[in-house]
Amino acid sequence: MIYVILNMLMIFLLFTAFFAVFTKNLLNSIITLAIFSAILIVIFVILQAPDAALAEAVIGAGLTLTFFVITINKTKDWQNE
Repeated sequence: MIYVILNMLMIFLLFTAFFAVFTKNLLNSIITLAIFSAILIVIFVILQAPDAALAEAVIGAGLTLTFFVITINKTKDWQNE
């Protein structure tokens, strides 16, 4: 049963990765990247790797998402001037 759930999460991880790369809207891409990180955290917890899950939560979902949002906001202000 756990393998079925793990395989479904891997397939959903693949779909979110493709959507994050091939979408035109940058904000949608960032949101999808956050979903990708959340799914990866769940996979790490299922595979009993809490240290990797914690590192992914802090770095992948937290810092990277924040930096991307700040960068997009700064570049949109620059483009409007």
